[in-house]
Amino acid sequence: MLTVLIDYGAGNLHSAEKAFQRMAREVDAGEVLVSDRAEDVARADRIVLPGDGAFPACMEDLTGQSGILDALKEAVEIRARPFLGICVGMQLMARAGFEYREVAGLGWINGEVRAIAPADTSLKIPHMGWNDLIIDQPHPVLEGLKTGDHAYFVHSYQMEMADPAQLLAHCDYGGSVTAVVGRDTLIGTQFHPEKSQTAGLRLIANWLTWAP
Repeated sequence: MLTVLIDYGAGNLHSAEKAFQRMAREVDAGEVLVSDRAEDVARADRIVLPGDGAFPACMEDLTGQSGILDALKEAVEIRARPFLGICVGMQLMARAGFEYREVAGLGWINGEVRAIAPADTSLKIPHMGWNDLIIDQPHPVLEGLKTGDHAYFVHSYQMEMADPAQLLAHCDYGGSVTAVVGRDTLIGTQFHPEKSQTAGLRLIANWLTWAP
């Protein structure tokens, strides 16, 4: 089995690569490859889309990478390859983002990405650091995780969900902040599982062995 982490210039993938390689060895999940080649995305059995930075810039980078977006859409939409979006990679799954300006997303999750607006105005933006997960509904990728487990977040925008059935977990930051989304063969995490220690590594292992 081949898992491809897409490198489209949206962040340093070193820590994600090491975490996925480690867990792939532990659960015998085959090869993990970081690649900016459409051919590798096309032949992948599983696909990870990371991302750091602003929604518009990440979408432009993804669109501008030769053949990557077409290969990604074919793999996910037509061949139903398991997909994991991380941080802005999760946000790009939404219908649209409203960071600086309105930009269309991939349209895979029924939600829009908008600025976090805590009810408690003393809370700082970005939402950065450890926060407790609150599990909204069970899912194989969340097996072994429970409400109260810690995850590491760094973001100023969040996905506002239009379909509660696609919200798997959230956290509290002056209000509900989307943490995990999913449907069919798709999963997205707003937090960084590769930086979230035990809970994050468990999620990665679950995803690598998940058979949707």
